[in-house]
Amino acid sequence: MTQQTTIDEVKDVAADATNTATEFGKQTAERVVGSFKEAGAKAASLAADTQKTLGANVEDFSKRLQGVSAFNQQTLEAFTKSSEIAGKAFEGIGREVAAYTKTSFEERVAAVQDLATSKTLSELFEKQTAFARSAFEGWMQQASKMSEIYTAAAKDIAAPIGQRFSAAADDLKAQVA
Repeated sequence: MTQQTTIDEVKDVAADATNTATEFGKQTAERVVGSFKEAGAKAASLAADTQKTLGANVEDFSKRLQGVSAFNQQTLEAFTKSSEIAGKAFEGIGREVAAYTKTSFEERVAAVQDLATSKTLSELFEKQTAFARSAFEGWMQQASKMSEIYTAAAKDIAAPIGQRFSAAADDLKAQVA
């Protein structure tokens, strides 16, 4: 073998090595670029999914916040309505007490005038006993009437607030289910 053949062989081997190295580098670069593209696509997909999830969570939170705000507004309206009912009930109770007080005073004045016309001590005791019985019966009727008024007022005042508690319980059941 000649020196030229050896040089040509070395050139061929070097050329093959260069071609192999170039091909290997090219394949490696293509794999790296492919991996970067795949990683970029995954990152873009992850970012899109994250943005979508975040958007849905923000929207859900916003809806819940609106629901809480509406619920609180309705509760405030219920308390306002209860306060209005209570005001009217107490006005009615005040009128009833004033009317009873006036009637009771008038009856007492009439009883004193009647007692003053008594001719005997026995007649005085009879009139006083009749008046006492009448006054006690009137007071018992008034006490019963006032009890009914207070009971009805308490029921009416509590109704709007009770409805809000029922609504809250229903909302809670719906959220749990």
